[in-house]
Amino acid sequence: MSRDHRSVPDTARAHVVLTRPEIRLIVIGLMLGGFLSALNQTIVATSLPSIGRELGNFETLSWVVIAYLLSSTVVAPLYGKLSDIHGRRAMMLVALALFIAGSAAAALAPNMGMLIAARTLQGIGGGGIVPVAQTTMADIILPRERGRYQAYMITAWVAAGFLGPVLGGIITERWHWSWVFWLNVPLGLVAVLLTSSAMARLPRYGRPHKLDIVGAALMTLAAVAFLVALTSGGTRIAWTSPAMFGLVATSVVLTFALGWRLKRTAEPFLPLTVLSNPVMQAGTTASACALGVMTGLMIYMPLYYQVVHGMSPTQAGLALVPIVVMGTFGSMASGRAMMHLRHYKLSPYVGLGLATAAVAALAWLPAMPPASSALAAGTIGFGAGTVFPVATISVQNAVSHHEVGAATGAMNFFRALNSALVVAIMGAILLSGFGSTFERGGTSADFLATAAGVGANAALVFRWVFVAALIFSVIALIALHRLEERPLRGPAASVSDP
Repeated sequence: MSRDHRSVPDTARAHVVLTRPEIRLIVIGLMLGGFLSALNQTIVATSLPSIGRELGNFETLSWVVIAYLLSSTVVAPLYGKLSDIHGRRAMMLVALALFIAGSAAAALAPNMGMLIAARTLQGIGGGGIVPVAQTTMADIILPRERGRYQAYMITAWVAAGFLGPVLGGIITERWHWSWVFWLNVPLGLVAVLLTSSAMARLPRYGRPHKLDIVGAALMTLAAVAFLVALTSGGTRIAWTSPAMFGLVATSVVLTFALGWRLKRTAEPFLPLTVLSNPVMQAGTTASACALGVMTGLMIYMPLYYQVVHGMSPTQAGLALVPIVVMGTFGSMASGRAMMHLRHYKLSPYVGLGLATAAVAALAWLPAMPPASSALAAGTIGFGAGTVFPVATISVQNAVSHHEVGAATGAMNFFRALNSALVVAIMGAILLSGFGSTFERGGTSADFLATAAGVGANAALVFRWVFVAALIFSVIALIALHRLEERPLRGPAASVSDP
């Protein structure tokens, strides 16, 4: 059996050399795990009304979605650090086991409290799958070749975002809502079988680590307070209420405490060498803002189509196809371009530039015909997609091997926080414009009824949503410009100047 030395970093060759089929098997397992993690952020949405009716609790129904969002977000950097300590395989198996256990518990939940607890456990597992998967690929694939595989992972994530609501609706309509969670059990077991044996031969980097428990706790509590404020503001908690002030103040105080801790512990939970790395800062900012714009538009564009253009919910859902398809195409094109271009920022420069122009067009002409707005949305998806592989690989390429896990986990953590921030800002704009909004994962009937009375002015309200997206898109462009284009390890013969 032939060996492909190009697919393993030089520093790892003393440990193990993987064959191309072994790498392919690992990547397929990682893609399945990433698909499951992303799927559970969307598939539950269409099942919520049935869950609320059967369990007799609509008051806390949105926490079925929020519990997974909170837990999966805050554990991302923790998994990154633990994978540096205990290895990628061990932490991936832990993440999948917790995810499967949480899924089974959610399917069996007799009441809303148990379901929310199960979703929290599910998120603790699901939140570790993506950062560990990205870190694993950094271990086995050279940076120059990694873009192609990162694009595959992003494709799985985007496909899950598109298929989730459809699968959730079909399962709930034809069977029982619990099958939304039972579906994860066999798929999760397949992911375990695919990755367990192959990942046993992953390279290990022998530098010892310690886990900063205090720093991890401070970061987790600060993030939870911040995310609860963002997801509850304007719906369950008024933005100007004492409770909101308390949440924000708590998050700020804990963040300062975390900063103090990071400067004074021997091995901080988030290494200062990683946080202060200019490539880490610029790459994370660019990808976080691009993802925030794409996520926010995927959530609110269906409402835009229904309110401004009078589409049905089904038509509005289909109108999201350009974002999903073009986002996948942008990621794959950018990832493959990294294999051949020395100046690999060219792809995201072009893509993000076009996306920024498309967002500006929507802000300038918010009532443009549906075909034009769909074209603009597709362009935004394409542009955002070009950023992700370049930013992720640039960050991993700029840090030491023993810090790749921590850097990847932190990057995913800040991406999720920024996405929640963008969605909250867009929701606040709609709340201010229409006097009503909907809770993510719930019904939008009240929102649509209120917005219908606004008439032609609805487009003007959405204009400010697009302005918010434009601001974050410009920030992403600035961060991309600041991103240092360091040489990527890989076969130099295939690299050319643009």
